[in-house]
Amino acid sequence: MYNVLVCDDDKEIVEAIDIYLSQEGCNVLKAYDGEQAVKLLESSAEEIHLLLMDVMMPKLDGIRATLKIREKHSIPIIILSAKSEDVDKILGLNVGADDYVTKPFNPLELVARVKSQLRRYTQLGGSAKDEKYKIYESGGLCMNDDLKEVTVDGEPVRLTPIEYNILRLLLKNQGRVFSIDQIYESIWNEDAIGADNTVAVHIRHIREKIEINPKEPRYLKVVWGVGYKIEKL
Repeated sequence: MYNVLVCDDDKEIVEAIDIYLSQEGCNVLKAYDGEQAVKLLESSAEEIHLLLMDVMMPKLDGIRATLKIREKHSIPIIILSAKSEDVDKILGLNVGADDYVTKPFNPLELVARVKSQLRRYTQLGGSAKDEKYKIYESGGLCMNDDLKEVTVDGEPVRLTPIEYNILRLLLKNQGRVFSIDQIYESIWNEDAIGADNTVAVHIRHIREKIEINPKEPRYLKVVWGVGYKIEKL
């Protein structure tokens, strides 16, 4: 059973989400502001597998709460926002969220996105039982896909599940250029409609974590007008 923390100051929305996710076999934990969410994540005796986080809340809003959570945790975070403008979606991704759902949301879409993130997270956290030991390297960049670990010059790098999967796609296919649409469809398993900003934000986060100078990347290169690749080194 998956434990999902739902944080929204609108208790009716929290209860509605509880109904939807409970029907899918999830155990729902509840918080009503960002401070409660952070404290519950730190103190819960149960492992929390995913967080649904509203943006506009008292005490500590969803953006600042996500920033604080990302200091220690890499669990999937889905932002809930009443605003549909691209700038709000990008802001959520910029602070470390993995996905977003705009309110009012379609319950089926919400459940589908939760399932998708949980699937990626458990695949990332689990061991590759039926695969041989897999290590992908490019210069000082190393990914142990059996242990789900990434290091740069021997130093561990903490990636979110989405960041890890994008890096794995590119690192397994060194030298091959992937378009934004190809990356999005491979990682999100859905049609790439308006995917440019979403992919670009995650690419920037990966660079900030694996590159000495993200503005002059050694590993993750852009091929202008085409897409991205991991350089063979």
